[in-house]
Amino acid sequence: MIGIFKQKTPVNIFLLLVLGVVLKLPMFLHPHIPLAKNSDGVFFSKVLQLLAPTGQSTPSLYPFLAFSLLFLQAVMLTRFINIQRMMSRPTYFPGMAYMLITSLLPEWNHFSAPLIVNTILLFVLSGLFKIYNQPNAKGAIFNIGLALGVASFLFFPAITFIVWILLALAVMRPFKINEWMLCIVGITTPFYFYAIYLFITDQWSWQHLWPHFSVSMPAIRQSAWLAGSAFLLVVPFLGGGYYVQDNLRKMLIQVRKGWSLLLLYLLGAIFIPFVNSSDNFENWVMAAIPFAAFHACTYLYSTLRIIPLLIFWLTVAYILGYQYYEIGW
Repeated sequence: MIGIFKQKTPVNIFLLLVLGVVLKLPMFLHPHIPLAKNSDGVFFSKVLQLLAPTGQSTPSLYPFLAFSLLFLQAVMLTRFINIQRMMSRPTYFPGMAYMLITSLLPEWNHFSAPLIVNTILLFVLSGLFKIYNQPNAKGAIFNIGLALGVASFLFFPAITFIVWILLALAVMRPFKINEWMLCIVGITTPFYFYAIYLFITDQWSWQHLWPHFSVSMPAIRQSAWLAGSAFLLVVPFLGGGYYVQDNLRKMLIQVRKGWSLLLLYLLGAIFIPFVNSSDNFENWVMAAIPFAAFHACTYLYSTLRIIPLLIFWLTVAYILGYQYYEIGW
């Protein structure tokens, strides 16, 4: 499998789909019906209301939507890394790593607001790369802010990614106060129009416009399976970080800045579960994208061929064992 996904061929899209179905089959056998949470935005609550009649009669609708999002994100991440030349050669390792990572925890396969936001953040990440050395990037910067504003109406804690975007602007472009303000205007635009809607419909309330926001320690249920997931998540990431650092001098300046953006993205995603924390791992799925990018480097750059093979098959065996011997799936 490592040799197959190392090649950039169109057939790998189909193989990626097959790998995803094999790893995530239990999500179709035991459909999870999502429920609205306090941290979910008004847009996602409306989406659940629209899907509820069909979802009650056909519960498999939700895992189908979740799998479609996961597969789309895997393809988008692969295309982004290949186009931006983030690695020495184009491969399908990012998509493969994303499918593996999102199978380590059952909650990462649920149809949820953070899972939808992942797609928007991939669009934002691509937009941040495009503004590098672009003379007039005002339109793109506004669209980046607008995308984050829309994301916060799906999953309100996503608003904290404003820090990541501003840091990314500082990394990718010389500081210009008008561009930073334009980005902030883009973020606030959905709030502005929603405030008008609330006022016109006589529903005005600050609580509706700015939901509850708190930072606290999430309640994590300890288990040996969780420790195994964390091990398979962190060890390849550390390996990928080492290989990225080792190859920095061979990379273009834009690529170096890109890996810095992904690292900042990871730090922001790890902070998300502490905002309006819950007792499950759905919110942690936002960290899967940067993790997959670093995992891909471990699969590509390892000098010992046995290492990527061992990581891949150990991860697959663990996922299958988790699915069939743990109640969580």
